[in-house]
Amino acid sequence: MTRTLAGADVARRINAELPGSVINSRDGDVLIELASLPKVARYMKDTEGLEFSFLSSVTAVDYVEYFELVYHLTSLKLNQSVVLKAHCYGRDELTAPSVCSIWRGADFQEREVWDLFGIQFEGHPNLKRILLWEGFPGHPLRKDFLGQDP
Repeated sequence: MTRTLAGADVARRINAELPGSVINSRDGDVLIELASLPKVARYMKDTEGLEFSFLSSVTAVDYVEYFELVYHLTSLKLNQSVVLKAHCYGRDELTAPSVCSIWRGADFQEREVWDLFGIQFEGHPNLKRILLWEGFPGHPLRKDFLGQDP
């Protein structure tokens, strides 16, 4: 069974290497600064004792005040997991850094988040709709999408 690392322990390690990157931690997740995402992702993948080589999933949650990006990471070598989170504030022209160059598996998942939530991933090699057709009006998993006619 995969062991979930304590968020506080992971946060301490991240802050020791990348000061100011962590906002908060609890249980098995760590909330990081959105701008620090690429550096933290690279650190999580390449650091001995962490070695999170597998990105299980990328998704988003619309909390109205902000969007929360959620990254589930797994170290296959060490049989451990952790969740990274970052917040995108605002409702218009949301952007976040892409992690495709770190984990190729982020490609389709970032496209899905763009398609359904409208968060653009800067540096993504092919950011276009993956589930809906080009020209679809809006992003259907956003809370402010309700009541719109496609």
